[in-house]
Amino acid sequence: MRIPGSTVALFASAAALAVALGGCKPPPQGADGKPQYPVHFDTPSARPHTTTRAALFSRGDSGTGVRELQARLRQVEWLNDGPTGEYDDLTEQAVSGFQGKRGLPRTGRVDNVTWQRLLAMTHRPGQWELYLMGGQPAAAPDPRCLTGRVLCVSKTSRTLRWMIDGRTLTTVSVRFGSQYTPTREGVFSIYWKSRHHVSTLYDSPMPYAMFFSGGQAIHYSYDFAAHGYAGGSHGCVNVRDEGAIASLFAQVRNGDRVVVYR
Repeated sequence: MRIPGSTVALFASAAALAVALGGCKPPPQGADGKPQYPVHFDTPSARPHTTTRAALFSRGDSGTGVRELQARLRQVEWLNDGPTGEYDDLTEQAVSGFQGKRGLPRTGRVDNVTWQRLLAMTHRPGQWELYLMGGQPAAAPDPRCLTGRVLCVSKTSRTLRWMIDGRTLTTVSVRFGSQYTPTREGVFSIYWKSRHHVSTLYDSPMPYAMFFSGGQAIHYSYDFAAHGYAGGSHGCVNVRDEGAIASLFAQVRNGDRVVVYR
């Protein structure tokens, strides 16, 4: 049977269109150079759609980005420790829990989907949320700290430098008094040291107390160690690192200066 030319042209156009769209092949040609029918169009087999999510943060990472991640995880109560700036096992567990609660793959790594979900549920953390447990960089020492033996205390960076003749020997994070019981500013001297002191006013322990102004002292604080900057003192300069304050207590003498500045 002879196929009309118009029909051949129609099939040829269809075949050409299929080739242009990709995934199809033209019909075989006969001896006369014309397409052979019926035409069978091959369609590509369906492939599962997979997406690889690149990790923004994962275990072993460190830095300010990790610190912000930890601060935001604290806001939604998935992390109690830190922020430390180190992506450790606790951070990994917190991320995995956050992901599972929201139906995301529990990888423990922060991909873009996880990060965007966390951003939508939290606010931008402030300076002392990022450094809730300390670890912030120390401010430049006040000029009054550059000679002699000085405990140089910056309210701006919330740090204490132990300095001798302008050289910093130790730097620790510190906490100050609240709005109604502020830590006094100025130049003072250590006038009394008390290793196992207990406050007679607040009935609270003040280990390694070094008094510099009335009842205000530099001392170790259990509350600061446990809760960081979420709390405050009654005017004293709190230290959360017990090993560091023990070392300072052994080195500092009565008469050594204390400079508290902003």
